[in-house]
Amino acid sequence: MAARPTLLLLHYDGGAFKGWQRQAAARSVQADVETALERLIGRRAAVVGAGRTDAGVHALGQAAAAAVPEQWVPTDLVRALNALLPPDLWVASACRMVAGFHPRRDAIERTYCYRIGTDGGARSPFRRRYEWGVAPPLDEARLAAAAACVCGEHSFRALSAVGPERRHYRCRVLEALWQRRADAPGVEFWITADRFLHRMVRFLVGTMVDIARGRRPVSDLAGLLKGSDNRAASAPAPPHGLFLMGVRYPAHLYAES
Repeated sequence: MAARPTLLLLHYDGGAFKGWQRQAAARSVQADVETALERLIGRRAAVVGAGRTDAGVHALGQAAAAAVPEQWVPTDLVRALNALLPPDLWVASACRMVAGFHPRRDAIERTYCYRIGTDGGARSPFRRRYEWGVAPPLDEARLAAAAACVCGEHSFRALSAVGPERRHYRCRVLEALWQRRADAPGVEFWITADRFLHRMVRFLVGTMVDIARGRRPVSDLAGLLKGSDNRAASAPAPPHGLFLMGVRYPAHLYAES
């Protein structure tokens, strides 16, 4: 039976996962979705994500795709997958895409949000899994100045994790801003770019928090954007404050509205 590329929009609490990518001896988001999909369609089907979130990182808009038999109407597929998936992983929607669609290569924008709590309540068991508790004060003017340095196209080699050599380390940041949280005392960092490197957002947040606390000058960030390694960067912010919020694709790749 013919299969069509189908885009899945996933939400997950990353606390119990060792990241997105399938692993031999640890739980992953990719493996859980593939296991549920195999039970539905009766064969193995690779589920490819738009990006690989680290262990502990959450998602409210992870995009992933798989080849699904045409008999599965997207709304029925969502209902059936959610009946099989564990409670910390949920499919929000599904949509058929055009032939040849690839969720990583075809993405034109990705958006992340990093949440920081600055009150004692950040240590509550109902909040501590989803934000980084940072003791005040944080100078919001310095945060804004640091975020302004990030917009535009830069090399983020000095603000990402060490890994295999890449063809290039340049990313085009379309928006980077800090704003006060509406739900609790604290701030959150929103960033949208064409691509992200491994732990890039966490390195940025860790460095900007040090700037906001007066531990290093704003000018350090401009220097890091010209750097060749991450030895001068601040320690990356912890993973549990980070959320993948959404991935955007060109409209012509959707086979249905």
